[in-house]
Amino acid sequence: MGIESFSKTVLVIDDAPDSLSLINDTLEHAGINTLVALDGKQGLTIANRFKPDLILLDAIMPNMDGFETCKNLKSSPELASIPIIFMTGLSDTDSVVKGLAMGGVDYLTKPVHAEELLARIRVHLKMAQLTSDAHQVLDSVGQHIATVDSSGTILWATPETHALLARALGISLPANERLVAHLSQWLASKPKPQSYSDLLGEGFPLKIILIEARGPDQWLLKFSDATEIPGEVVLQRTLNLTHRESEVLYWLACGKANKEISEILDISVRTVNKHLEQIFPKLGVENRTAAAGIAIRALNQS
Repeated sequence: MGIESFSKTVLVIDDAPDSLSLINDTLEHAGINTLVALDGKQGLTIANRFKPDLILLDAIMPNMDGFETCKNLKSSPELASIPIIFMTGLSDTDSVVKGLAMGGVDYLTKPVHAEELLARIRVHLKMAQLTSDAHQVLDSVGQHIATVDSSGTILWATPETHALLARALGISLPANERLVAHLSQWLASKPKPQSYSDLLGEGFPLKIILIEARGPDQWLLKFSDATEIPGEVVLQRTLNLTHRESEVLYWLACGKANKEISEILDISVRTVNKHLEQIFPKLGVENRTAAAGIAIRALNQS
């Protein structure tokens, strides 16, 4: 039983060539992109460079064993969310508990059986994708979210969205013909993700951001009070940044990777990196985690 159309990448870290070859063949036969490493140090280098979707990790290896490798992977903000499945000949309870305590999501005892391996990979890739989707929505749009269809009708909205729109429009959802007409016209123009529509001109103090299409006739939107100061402006004013630097830092604080920031702001990844190189010394920090922390504190104090 294969894993069709996953288009996922799995990193296998194992110092045993025979085991590595068997697992690599199993994954490639199932249509999974495979990266291999012969020890923990090499595995960390590959993981940092290619950001795999899942890691299969041997527990017993020389120099840096699997437990220490897992600890290092989980200490990295950019790698911590990657699910790690341990593979080892150790089946005692203490070893299993240690692997899970280090951050592993599963524990397979060698010899690994192909069908069981693929089944567990399928489960953990699916769970990781669901978790990632949920985090992206929560991190990037907060709680004022709703789904609408092409007619502009709101199909679902959080309680916070209902309260915001009731305050702004003076009427409960979904009954507001002007809002529905505006949404319908805007969506008919096929806006791109992260584009927005400002309803101040329509007499409503609202800003709407298109997060993503959720189907052929359904869109996820974020609503906000247009009278509030945008986060980018807060960062520009409080941290003495340029407009573009504040935009890059804002999306960094929202948990976005450089590639995602480049797509949102319609600039190259190289330009994002250059802006970060200018932002770090201005904030007196050396990495993106510290910069994001400063930005989050500034936003919370505004």
